[in-house]
Amino acid sequence: MSLASNLLRVKPAEQLTGEGSHTELKRTLGLVPLVALSVGATLGTGIFVVLADAAPTAGPAVVYSFVLAGIAALCSALSYAELAGSVPVSGSAYSYTYATLGELIAWVCGWCLLLEYGVSVAAVAVGWGGYLNEFFQGTIGLRIPEALSAPPGEGGMINIPAAFVVLLAMGVLLLGVRESARATTIATLIKIGVLLFFVAVAATAFNSGNMTPFAPEGLAGISAGASLAFFSFIGFDAASTAGEEARDPKRDLPRAIMISLLIVTAIYVLVSLTAVGAVGTERLAEAKASLAMVLDTVTQQAWPSIVLALGAVIAIASVVLTVLYGQTRILVSMSRDGLMPPVLSRVNHRRIPARNTLIVGILVAVLASAIPLSRLAEATSIGTLTAFGLVNIGVIVLRYRRPELQRSFRTPLMPFVPLLGVVLCGYLITGLAVVTWIVFGIWMVVGLAVYFLYGMRRSKLNESDSEPESTV
Repeated sequence: MSLASNLLRVKPAEQLTGEGSHTELKRTLGLVPLVALSVGATLGTGIFVVLADAAPTAGPAVVYSFVLAGIAALCSALSYAELAGSVPVSGSAYSYTYATLGELIAWVCGWCLLLEYGVSVAAVAVGWGGYLNEFFQGTIGLRIPEALSAPPGEGGMINIPAAFVVLLAMGVLLLGVRESARATTIATLIKIGVLLFFVAVAATAFNSGNMTPFAPEGLAGISAGASLAFFSFIGFDAASTAGEEARDPKRDLPRAIMISLLIVTAIYVLVSLTAVGAVGTERLAEAKASLAMVLDTVTQQAWPSIVLALGAVIAIASVVLTVLYGQTRILVSMSRDGLMPPVLSRVNHRRIPARNTLIVGILVAVLASAIPLSRLAEATSIGTLTAFGLVNIGVIVLRYRRPELQRSFRTPLMPFVPLLGVVLCGYLITGLAVVTWIVFGIWMVVGLAVYFLYGMRRSKLNESDSEPESTV
């Protein structure tokens, strides 16, 4: 085959689905655990960590920033839902683009997902330490020294809490998918309860004066805030990484994606509105554990912020767990296709990819211990927006190339909704800092080098006949 043919060859949807139906992974997850997986991977990331960064940029209109980011996520979620019901495997956007846009684009998408999942785990882990300190301060009057709880560049030497929570999540994943799903469901219910508690308390101090000027930097400020806020929607696609561990993936994956996004968006809007209304955007920007500060200000008592801090510790730990899970399952798919080393797809007696989980967990723990949060959050957003844009294009391609393919969910208003998703993803990418683009460019150069030197040569499609499979 020519170089161009190799780069554009696709893996037929039936082949992907067939491999997924004979998976070595264990099918144990129903609709509720899948919703908990997606909500668990999403809820808490932005509200507990990023709100303080987005609020000064957008002003009180940060509420609109979350809505705009939610609309962008919704367009992509509809595309994810259709593809998850059509190609129910563990690779998420990577597998979807492999079935639609060709091997090279699939590799690019998978490489972006590795950035999204791996770096977002590290970013969330960094934010976990702030709330852990808040909890310790409120209960036993002690704080972890900054030298041991902040990375270089932010006043510290190493972020031990961030590394610890990643290794803790790794340990839970090694117990098995059923145990991980149970822990995720419990943690998700706790975090929803804690955030609703925050809304109820903060609403009692709502001051309309804190909402003016509403949009001090106009649409530019809202869109820049949305670019940051989009980080808080990363994870709704986590259910799609469980395609080979869901009991009825064609039915449950689309439902889980849509239900989780609706839950998350509603809570984000309520929390951001009541937080800004209670203390204003300037106060939010001053505190790392910003929501705990809001409760301190509103109640003038310690116990509400202690409750919130404990909820945040549990919530953010569950995000680390679920996103780390997604990272390992994407690597399983890439490894099974030959584009990554085979060790990453081998499973143990518990039918989990143990070596994969150990490798990813240790690497992410090192990353979380040494890199500042702001750089991690933006790097995550650019990888995610790129992957989402490719999924939106992929659903259009598959709909028109394979109209007869069985779909348990169909994206409405085709192709308008996916095209809007592409436009919104591109629009939000433009709001990211130049240094983020530089880091992303370096990451992609490294990724392409890995593909051409390793992945393209070892692709399992090389073993198949050279007939034109590449036209799905």
